[in-house]
Amino acid sequence: MRLSRRYFLFGGAAAPLFAKKKKKKRHKKQEQRIAAMKPPHVLVILTEDLGAWLCGCYGNQEIRTPNIDLLARLGVRYTNAFVVTPAGSASRATLLTGRTPMQHGIHDFLTPHPAGDPPQGQAAPPQWFAEEKMLSDLLAAKGFRCGFAGKWDMGNDAAPGHGFEFTYTMAAPDMPYRNPTMSRQGKMENRNGYLPDIITEAAVQFLDEHRGPDPFLLIVSYPNPHEPYEGHPEQFYDMYKDVRFESIGWQPLAANALRGKEYMKDPVASMRKFAAAVSAVDAQVKTLLDHLRKTKLWSDTLVVFTSVTGHTMGRHGLWGAGLGSNPPNMFDEVMRAPLIFSWPGEIPVESTRPEMVSFTDVLPTIAQACRTAPPPDRNLPGRSFLYQFSRRALPPEEEWPRTVFGYYRETRMARDNRFKLVVRNDGEGPNEFYNLRRDPREFQNEYENLEYVTVRDRLRRRVDEWTERYSK
Repeated sequence: MRLSRRYFLFGGAAAPLFAKKKKKKRHKKQEQRIAAMKPPHVLVILTEDLGAWLCGCYGNQEIRTPNIDLLARLGVRYTNAFVVTPAGSASRATLLTGRTPMQHGIHDFLTPHPAGDPPQGQAAPPQWFAEEKMLSDLLAAKGFRCGFAGKWDMGNDAAPGHGFEFTYTMAAPDMPYRNPTMSRQGKMENRNGYLPDIITEAAVQFLDEHRGPDPFLLIVSYPNPHEPYEGHPEQFYDMYKDVRFESIGWQPLAANALRGKEYMKDPVASMRKFAAAVSAVDAQVKTLLDHLRKTKLWSDTLVVFTSVTGHTMGRHGLWGAGLGSNPPNMFDEVMRAPLIFSWPGEIPVESTRPEMVSFTDVLPTIAQACRTAPPPDRNLPGRSFLYQFSRRALPPEEEWPRTVFGYYRETRMARDNRFKLVVRNDGEGPNEFYNLRRDPREFQNEYENLEYVTVRDRLRRRVDEWTERYSK
């Protein structure tokens, strides 16, 4: 059959339009199916100082995290998830509001004694932080019953508010792991025992009391493996008494180390204590997941596991999160977080996703899974990545962003899947640039290398645009 020129001019042009209309029709049906789906219960498990590289499911061969690894096999594990800031309080606030520290006003960790040289710490959140819209505010307005157990660390620790009808929190963010003072709905309790066990006990109580038809949001926030490194059950210290951590890749103490000065006097002994704290919180994950199964909540629950900061654990000759050096660092050990989602029937098991995702994307993702929308007036930098692992969600009209950004006081970061730029003091320095394909451990600073001027300047423009757009 001969095809006329008229067909190529008109029929050929119509084919993409027909395909586009057909695709839109199919997408509309998918949207209708999504709207008809039952919102899940949501369990968010938070840790602190647990970088992705410290978990077995992310390749660590010496620290034992069997229950976190199992959760990863039961759902999807993001291999390129990044926090926005290495400061714990600020990072929690970003996770729960979807906003940058510049927007929500917590720029650092909260402490009654901020340091001045180098500047570290913040005495309190700004007054407007109480008006921030958190994930709990959104879901409470949709009929979710919201509970929080553990480390709040964003001001008003005893009575967080923000739509939580049940709170059982540490009375202060920095407490020993033994015999803590807890706050139940603002009423103080002196408790005997191990702090993570006490947090898990409160979480289980919430689960037992909320088995009705209403969906729930439960956030369980553990301090582990953040210091102090004493007070964990002996069985976890015993697990590492003979481990030498030969595959960790730690280095002698660096000249710019801060918190590392104490711990790096005996690096292996410090690593054993840190690893014990990691395995101790891993055991709490097992208790929570077992209880979901016991109460038959597992099949209807979206479980999210992550950490608000990472940790160097001797790498780069440093100890601690990004604040363990002067100037603060944004190495991947600190900024790359474990991020695991499990949702039976909705998320394929034993799956991984390579996309570059940020802590600012988590709130929009959970909100979409729960059939609600983020607040439209908050200028949120993130977007939902639910479509990436849910077979029923729609893909976006535009391509997924390939760059993530970081902020801490005078330090900014832009990172894609090949390069990382860290600029300080509006570019006055000290600055860093790494080719992550050639140098994944970030040993060789290429900032002054003329070979990378074009890509370095491109990332600089990107981070400046991000800073300007999401400062308010």
